[in-house]
Amino acid sequence: MIGVLQFGGSNCDRDAVAALEHLGLDAGRIWYDDGLPADLDGVVIPGGFSYGDYLRAGAMAARAPVMERVRERAAEGLPVLGVCNGAQIAAEAGLVPGAFTTNRDARFHCEHVHLRVERADTPWTRAFDAGEVIRLPIAHGEGRFEADDDTLDRIERENRILFRYCDADGRVTEAANPNGSKAAVAGVLGADERTAVLMPHPERATLPELQGGTDGQGVLRGFARS
Repeated sequence: MIGVLQFGGSNCDRDAVAALEHLGLDAGRIWYDDGLPADLDGVVIPGGFSYGDYLRAGAMAARAPVMERVRERAAEGLPVLGVCNGAQIAAEAGLVPGAFTTNRDARFHCEHVHLRVERADTPWTRAFDAGEVIRLPIAHGEGRFEADDDTLDRIERENRILFRYCDADGRVTEAANPNGSKAAVAGVLGADERTAVLMPHPERATLPELQGGTDGQGVLRGFARS
């Protein structure tokens, strides 16, 4: 089963379960205080506003005991995907480098964006070609990826950037960057390619009859490929 963690304030946990089940994967929600079952096949840290985004987005959830277990299981090779608030939580917990902070214009952005696939050799991107442009929705007020120059140089050198914000033609421009993310980073890998986060919502681009797009399917199918 793919376990979808649920914190107080999570609001995309049901969406994630529905999207995964649509793809034929067994999925279920796990309340954070119940711990992490030993027999999981993967973990989704979903979007929402855990703990009301007090202090800063993801900071409080990242310190819940369950996240220590997620770190341990990720180090053992369990696939982990953080989406939006889940990306913020994962960054705060040290699962991926960098951090996500207030958007450049200090406004909440709820819109569709284009992403350029930077790597096509990970479980999360094997459905795509390198350089391909996909379209996913975003919904965040603190989605700007930040990292110091040394960290950014390292993740560039280690080829750990999964997606960058771009225009419909794949050009990485300031206008196509909705939140001011450094180097236009929209998704990044952890120490292992089985751990990944992204700010856009693949679960909201999976059910064609409801959502009008299916590019998110390729990302979520990473759990079947890991």
